[in-house]
Amino acid sequence: MPSFLQVAVLLAVVITAAKGAGALSKRLGQPAVFGELLAGILLGPTLLDVLHWPVFTDPPYLERLTRDLAELGVIFLMFLAGLETDLEEMRKVGAAAFFGAVGGVALPFLAGTALGLAFGFPLYESIFIGTILTATSVSITAQTLLELGRLRSREGTTILGSAVIDDVMGIVILSVVVALHQAGLAGAGDAAGGAAAVAAGSSGSTAAAQGADAGGAGALAVGLIVLRMVAFFAAAIAAGRWLLPPILRRAARWPGTEPQFAMALVAGLLLAVAAEELGGVAAITGSYMAGVMLTLVPDVKRAVEERLAVLAYGFFVPIFFVNIGLETDLLDAVAASGPAFLVLILLAAALGKIVGSGSGVRPFGFTWMEALRVGIGMVSRGEVALIVAGIGLQEGVISQAVFSVMVVMTLFTTLITPILLRWSFGRAPGSPSGAAAFSPAPGPRSGEAD
Repeated sequence: MPSFLQVAVLLAVVITAAKGAGALSKRLGQPAVFGELLAGILLGPTLLDVLHWPVFTDPPYLERLTRDLAELGVIFLMFLAGLETDLEEMRKVGAAAFFGAVGGVALPFLAGTALGLAFGFPLYESIFIGTILTATSVSITAQTLLELGRLRSREGTTILGSAVIDDVMGIVILSVVVALHQAGLAGAGDAAGGAAAVAAGSSGSTAAAQGADAGGAGALAVGLIVLRMVAFFAAAIAAGRWLLPPILRRAARWPGTEPQFAMALVAGLLLAVAAEELGGVAAITGSYMAGVMLTLVPDVKRAVEERLAVLAYGFFVPIFFVNIGLETDLLDAVAASGPAFLVLILLAAALGKIVGSGSGVRPFGFTWMEALRVGIGMVSRGEVALIVAGIGLQEGVISQAVFSVMVVMTLFTTLITPILLRWSFGRAPGSPSGAAAFSPAPGPRSGEAD
């Protein structure tokens, strides 16, 4: 069978499995992303190992292609996340949302890092474990609150605002950790060069000077990375506010099919490339910022969001979720990391958000039950944690075993969040249904497409 037909068969299997499992998950009262992740795990080496079926004669090629399509899915997913960021909502909830986010980031970060160190993982890998635990995905919470008729409640508004701030904090932490890791690798290379010089017969003073130069060069490299990050954010904000809107409005008048949407895609892709190649931050940072900047232009935002959601959720995002499972062997993950580490990570993931975010909003007039609801609403990691974990695996910061543990953590938090939210709010007799009570309903967020 020609290679392009093998690709067609693989994509047909992946998308069918993702959408079928997602629909079944929704029917069982769980978010679609849970089913899509589970489909990937079943298709992966844990059970069916689809890439090594007899029909596929070149598994390495298909693996690379699937991974590249999944990476594009991540870029489009974060573009959509930026489009769905409500800057006005963030201003309304104010300090409570900010400190809820801070608590929900700080405590899981510290807990994850401490657990990594306690189980003997290297420093950077431990820090990255903490970084993954900081993530929050508001899509599952928003859907549950809508069904309960509590999306516009005080707790619901605070959860949404905190989740947005949490996303921004998580992206910044991710970018800094990856940048410092890369600088550390460069410094390690310089140190290895100095050691080789000593072995070759260099004098002690020369080796010391080389070591000092390497240390100074490492500090300078970190400083330049920070400067590049700041310059990128400033340039991206300026371009988003003053350059992108007029270009997209003019593009809407061009002849042809969907020119405005095509130019918006170009902007998101180029900002993703610029973020990584010029700004020294993760590519998803650029696509996320492209989406956030478009929220300042409501007419363009609506046109782009509707079309991008179809493209992303219909093709790229299912591939991303299933690809997570294709790269994960859960049995190996448990065997490599040990059940104790897995159980403690699950506890840290849930309790870190509940206690951290709940404590953060408590001083702002929230009762203990209201604070508990806010904390529970922040538990779900969803696709955000998977994106961060995937970048860590790609950059070589975390091992395959840790990555697989993070997939299990994502599945666990995705499953328990709706259950705990329904319990904490209880039944609301006489309240209108979510769909009837609130209009317009929020669009699908980050993997929550029907």
